Amino acid sequence: MQTNATIASFGGKLLKLSHDATSTNCTMNLNLYLPPQAQTSKVPVLIYLSGLTCTGDNCAEKGFFQHGASQHGVAIVYPDTSPRGLKIAGEDDSYDFGSGAGFYVDATQEPWSRGYKMESYITEEMPKALFSSFGKQLDGSRFLKNPGKYKSVSAFAPIANPSNCPWGEKAFSGYLGSDKSKWAAHDATELVKKWNGTLETLIDVGTGDNFYKQGQLLPENFMKAAKESGADKNGSVKLRMQPDYDHSYYFMSSFADEHVAWAAERLKR
Repeated sequence: MQTNATIASFGGKLLKLSHDATSTNCTMNLNLYLPPQAQTSKVPVLIYLSGLTCTGDNCAEKGFFQHGASQHGVAIVYPDTSPRGLKIAGEDDSYDFGSGAGFYVDATQEPWSRGYKMESYITEEMPKALFSSFGKQLDGSRFLKNPGKYKSVSAFAPIANPSNCPWGEKAFSGYLGSDKSKWAAHDATELVKKWNGTLETLIDVGTGDNFYKQGQLLPENFMKAAKESGADKNGSVKLRMQPDYDHSYYFMSSFADEHVAWAAERLKR
């Protein structure tokens, strides 16, 4: 893991990192925020997965998650959203497929299977590389243990039911093929139908979000499935429709502290 820049932020340090990744067959760039508490003790880790068109820089520069992270003593990882520069025909042709739109799945269809393995990268290769380089600062015990690899989840304007929206249908068809039975393993709404036990999650969506209005996000489908499966117990699945907010970082930065606090409480249990 190579450190390319170090930037002071909210009392901690934002590191611009890069490393060669075998799962994506390219050099991957990412950002790591170490709060001031990391100077004296190990801290838990929150991963921020950006959406379409983004890199690891967008939220690190405009989301203001570092403010809450410094208050609660949480490190934040901002990975990229896809491999870069694989020279696959068509990978730079559209904003919602290919570069900047890996959808965090392991592609099984040619030619995308040659490097679009973002699920493997995010869940396995990236954390191993980070903890190998920053093990003295990061508490990886919870992150690397299966089952229960993750202790907390929340989301801003997520594509909650990709099997049933244009973005998801395009991505899943291209990366996973036309067999829709294989899409369910990557669809939050389908997964929550089989959830065993109580699910705690916080979801914020702006009522002024054009993508919500266009039917790309479908948070109501997720909520319906969570209630029917029993995953939502006594309001444990929280969907907050925020009046007038759009799909921008103005929206996200307005509620970033609350999401970091949500994660911090569960990471430190």
